[in-house]
Amino acid sequence: MTTTEQHHFGPVAGEPRPESAPAYTASTLEATGVSAWFGSNKVLERISLTMEGGKVTALIGPSGCGKSTFLRILNRMHELVPIAALAGSVKLDGVDIYGPGLRVTETRLKIGMVFQRPNPFPSMTIAQNVLAGLRLSGTKVANPDALVQECLERAGLWREAKDRLNEPGAAISGGQQQRLCIARALAVRPKVLLMDEPCSALDPISTSVIEETIRELCHEVTIVIVTHNMQQAQRVSDNCALFLVDSEGAPGHIVEAGPTEQVFSHPLDPRTEDYVNGRFG
Repeated sequence: MTTTEQHHFGPVAGEPRPESAPAYTASTLEATGVSAWFGSNKVLERISLTMEGGKVTALIGPSGCGKSTFLRILNRMHELVPIAALAGSVKLDGVDIYGPGLRVTETRLKIGMVFQRPNPFPSMTIAQNVLAGLRLSGTKVANPDALVQECLERAGLWREAKDRLNEPGAAISGGQQQRLCIARALAVRPKVLLMDEPCSALDPISTSVIEETIRELCHEVTIVIVTHNMQQAQRVSDNCALFLVDSEGAPGHIVEAGPTEQVFSHPLDPRTEDYVNGRFG
C-alpha cells in the first residue's frame, strides 16, 4: 500500500508466566495518510496517527465518522469488502502491514481484534476457545494447559473459569465471554490488540472489569480502543484521537490527537472541547 495509490480488494479466504513462554513486546503502530473508500464513497480522509507501544489509544467521535473502519484497516479487515479501496500506509514497527509478500493471516497474528459483541465459538469449550486462534493458524504449543491458564489470568477470567474449562464458551455471562475473547486474542502473542467498543453491550460491573484488564495489559500489548463513552476514554487511555465529519456524506478525519489529559482538559481545537463536553455528537 502506498500513499499515492488506491488498492481495490476482493474477498479473502496473576501467576507467573511459564518460563518457556515468549515475552510480549509492545510495538508501535503508525498510520500515515490513510484514506478509504467503499465504492465511490470516501469514508476516511488522510488519517495519520501514531499508536504508541505499551499505551492505550482511544478513538472517539460521533457514529459514522470512520472510527471502526479505521480500526478494521489496522487489522486488514477492510479488504474483505469487494468494493473497498485504500490509500496510505500502516506500519507495525516500521514494516508496512500491506507490503508485498505479507499474508493477511500473518498480520492478524500480530494485530488481534476484539469486537463489540462477544463472539466465542459456541461449539467449543472455554479452554478450546482460548486455543482456537493457535489451532486455526497451525501453531503448536508445548503446554496448552499452561497457556490457557496464563491467557485467562491475563484477561481477568481465571478465577471464574478455572473449574469450568470444559463447559461451552457460550455458557458464561456476556462480560465473561468478552474476557474469554480477549484471552483468545492474547493466546497468539499479538503485538497490538484492537478493541471495537468492547464494553457497549456489558453492564457497569463487567465494564469495570474489562477496563481494569485493559490497563493491566497495555504495559505489554499496545491497545487501540474505539469508544463512545467519554468517561471510559478518560479512564483507560493514555492518548486520544477525535474523529469528525465536516458535513453529511463527507469523509471522517482526525480533528485532534494527543495525550488524553490534554484532549479533555486543554484541547487545541474548539470542536474538541465541544465534543468532549457533550455539546454535540
